Amino acid sequence: MTKFLLNRPIAVGMSFLALLIFSVLAYIQLPISLLPDIDVPKLAIRVDYPNTSAEAIEENVLLPIRQRMATMNGLEGMESVASNETALLSLSFAYGSRMDLAYVEANEKIDRLLDQFPKSMERPQVIRLNTADIPMLRVHVVPQEAQQMVEASLLTENVLKKRLEQIEGISLVDINGLLAKEIRVVPNRRLMQNYQLTDDILLSSIRAANQSLGGIQVKDGQYQYFMRMASSLEGLEDLKQLPIPLGTKDQKKFIALEKVAAVSWAEQKASGQHLYNGQPSIVLNLHKQHEADMTELIPQVETTLAAFRNDYPSLVFETTQDQSLFLAAGINNLLGSLFFGGLFAFAVLFLFMGSARLPFIMGISLPSSLIISFLCFKLLGLSINIISLSGLALGLGMLIDNAIIVLENINRKRAGGMALLAACSQGVSEVRGALISSVMTTLAVFVPLIFLSGITGVLFYDQALSVAIILVVSLLVSFILLPLLYKLFYSNMEHNPQQDSRLFAWLLRLFERAHQQVFRYPALFIILALTLLPAGYFASQQLTIRGMPAITRNDLVLTVNWQEPIGLAENTKRVQWLQIALEANLLASDADLGLSDYLLQLSNASLQEATLYLAFNSVAEKEAAAKNLSQLLKTQYPLASLAIGEAPNAFELLFEQDLPYLSYRWRPNRLNKSVSNDSLLQMLPIVGFIKGASLEKERNVVLAIDQPALLQYGINAEQLIQTIARLLTSYPITKLSAFSVETPIVLVEGEQGDFESLINRQSIQSTSGQSYPLKTFINIGYQEQYKHILADASGPYFNIFKAQKAEPAVEQAAQQSVENDLAALAAFTTEQALVADIQGSYFSNKAQLKEILYVLLVAVVLLYFILAAQFESFWQPLIVLFSLPFGISGALLFLWVGGASLNVMSGIGMVVMLGIMVNDAILKIDTINRNLAAKPEDVASLYDAVHAAGLVRLKPILMTSITTLLALSPVLVLGGLGAELQKPLVLSVMGGLTIGTGTALFLVPVLYFLLKRKNKII
Repeated sequence: MTKFLLNRPIAVGMSFLALLIFSVLAYIQLPISLLPDIDVPKLAIRVDYPNTSAEAIEENVLLPIRQRMATMNGLEGMESVASNETALLSLSFAYGSRMDLAYVEANEKIDRLLDQFPKSMERPQVIRLNTADIPMLRVHVVPQEAQQMVEASLLTENVLKKRLEQIEGISLVDINGLLAKEIRVVPNRRLMQNYQLTDDILLSSIRAANQSLGGIQVKDGQYQYFMRMASSLEGLEDLKQLPIPLGTKDQKKFIALEKVAAVSWAEQKASGQHLYNGQPSIVLNLHKQHEADMTELIPQVETTLAAFRNDYPSLVFETTQDQSLFLAAGINNLLGSLFFGGLFAFAVLFLFMGSARLPFIMGISLPSSLIISFLCFKLLGLSINIISLSGLALGLGMLIDNAIIVLENINRKRAGGMALLAACSQGVSEVRGALISSVMTTLAVFVPLIFLSGITGVLFYDQALSVAIILVVSLLVSFILLPLLYKLFYSNMEHNPQQDSRLFAWLLRLFERAHQQVFRYPALFIILALTLLPAGYFASQQLTIRGMPAITRNDLVLTVNWQEPIGLAENTKRVQWLQIALEANLLASDADLGLSDYLLQLSNASLQEATLYLAFNSVAEKEAAAKNLSQLLKTQYPLASLAIGEAPNAFELLFEQDLPYLSYRWRPNRLNKSVSNDSLLQMLPIVGFIKGASLEKERNVVLAIDQPALLQYGINAEQLIQTIARLLTSYPITKLSAFSVETPIVLVEGEQGDFESLINRQSIQSTSGQSYPLKTFINIGYQEQYKHILADASGPYFNIFKAQKAEPAVEQAAQQSVENDLAALAAFTTEQALVADIQGSYFSNKAQLKEILYVLLVAVVLLYFILAAQFESFWQPLIVLFSLPFGISGALLFLWVGGASLNVMSGIGMVVMLGIMVNDAILKIDTINRNLAAKPEDVASLYDAVHAAGLVRLKPILMTSITTLLALSPVLVLGGLGAELQKPLVLSVMGGLTIGTGTALFLVPVLYFLLKRKNKII
């Protein structure tokens, strides 16, 4: 086949050129995003119910929603948390579930429940999660004057948001920090009493004047019209002049509303706020469409923001948390791998082969393989993202290996005196089987990983597919394009090319001496090699386990809960104090306080909480601030709780786990109500636990109604409740609609002061018209109440938990401690007759570990089958498998010495390293088998075959290993985000490959020799 293609160079060349053109066109159309378009199997239902307690939300809203959602198809878990004024219900499904259908089904169930919900509550919002929901950029709009916030909010919502959404590729602009206007009606109590007016008369008059007729069509002959009610309320002045009836109906006297109440514009009472560098501001979270190119979107956004700065000089526009940095790091890593890989491959080929033409052939084949891979991306529906790019970067190392092996074998045939066409044909044919087996064994390691459950399996799908694509493409290029290029480059050379350089000749003599010593003392060599295994195990016990590599960044996130019943104004004052205290070291800061307005908000904050993003000038200043923050808060606000974490990025948001390490849940004890949660906590048989959110308490005001007094004086209970609501809150009357903008009209009590003084001064009328002091009918008290109500499918629960520790791989003592805690908790549950269960990432991690071991076992079995088919032997594949633990030990040792951790990237590096190790071992055994096929079966011939194979394969093994090591080495010395992400992967590959080269050169042939001689297979 190769000879047939080599005889038609123009046809093959034009075919490859056409393929490259189509590949470039496909690359232009490929979507570029941060992560694959993963349909996260989660839904969230958010409830906003102002001026309502957590108990009321749980009983009236969350309970019916949970009961209805429990019947959804594919539902695996359900968790809800109710707080004052807000609640959140999270629904989790199995990966692979149709989330578009689940989203529709959840909304249909919510619609069926609308009649059961309180009329004053807005419809619960169903939120569908996707990797595209991670904002790619945050834009802050800061008015230069605080009084401009309302105007800035109107401009942002009606102009800026729409202009940003017009950028092609922007799917959603999510806003927080808007400040809206309202119309306040403040009654003059003295005048209303003089005119015998009540709040009910005032409210009914305003509502009656703002009625809508609805959709009515009328006919007038042949014409048909839509009829609407011309409301008398068109603006603030109409409301001021609204006539209010006085006295009885017979008198028919009226007075303008402004005569008995102050009517004016005012800012709405906010339940949340956004700050940028301590100043009130508005934040816009920009979300991109999946198919959009993030690297092109960010410059377009910056251009639009530059236009904003020119058009609106009174506003300041700033950006933070640019997630495109991660994508740029991934692209730069790929370009760096390609550049350094090609550069070092050029240098290694030149040094080992002594020829300048072979590196040029390599320089053509590498980018060709990469470009053709993008055509396969287009055909298979893959996007360019961090995961697929990492797959391409991994495949590039193997691509270089295949090219080097093919070129070296052709060159060796040519140097041996073979004709050019025959050398190209036989050079490819001789290694074709081994290279195909190498690719299949690599895929046997990668492909089973896509069957892992959860997000890991979904992400590995893109990576495994991209690795498979570039490996298959590299085979086609190695088998077709490389021999054709070799023929074209060497067609005008009459003499055979130089095979060995002086450097390789020196290395060959060094290998000869080492080979003789190893085979003189094989048992001693194997014992020395086996010492690597316990060394690798020791290193594994010293390594910390993380989801993603630790990234050196200048920013962090603080979550502060003041643990006091403060309002938004006090929360803002405290956060501004904290930002001023850190201002000297801050580069930028922004904060979300209280309840946020994000459409995709998944947290359940309260008025007493704040989340701060802090960007520092340097890492040292960040670390110093992180150490001082706790002491700073403890001194000024001792009750406050502080959580310090890394600034979120797409990877952490995707891999984060909601479950703590160990969580113990129990239901409210209905059988023995005398046993309180406080007494249960004191009797717990374990230590070191942390109280969950369900056990957090706050001091609430309790108004107890005096029912006998109501009956005695003829006061209606509903009337009493309405009077209290109007007195203490902004009581909604109606909404004024103008140009699709709705402005609320609210009733506000004019007298200011604390709630007790307001109640003491207020009176209420009985059915007979007699006024009585409001305080006569209510008793004011204080009581400790739970701040949050947590519930799952079985109902409300209380919980404690233990945090997960970033320690080395679980030791026996730690494992025994957890088992003791589990046994003690089980006995405690039985003793106290509790309905309880134990959950946590401890169990999910154990299940995932078992699953990974099972998948790796499947991969090893597939690997064995493929090698057995390749070698037509049952025992030779065992030699290859036996060498793999040595590579893993080398990777662990390098990770330990390099100060890295066990994480996703280092795990990927081990998989890649094993693929390269397998390739070298396969080529070595395949060459030995070829040598033995033409020799008599005796011990001398066996040694000669093994020795000759070592000499033949020394050059490609050294070249592939050295090329890969040199191509990866810049990552260890270069700084930046991309280098930190790739460092664990690089250390894994370098460590395993360093040891793997030694096993391929010495351990594999020694084991082959000993096993074949002992079993007398010769």
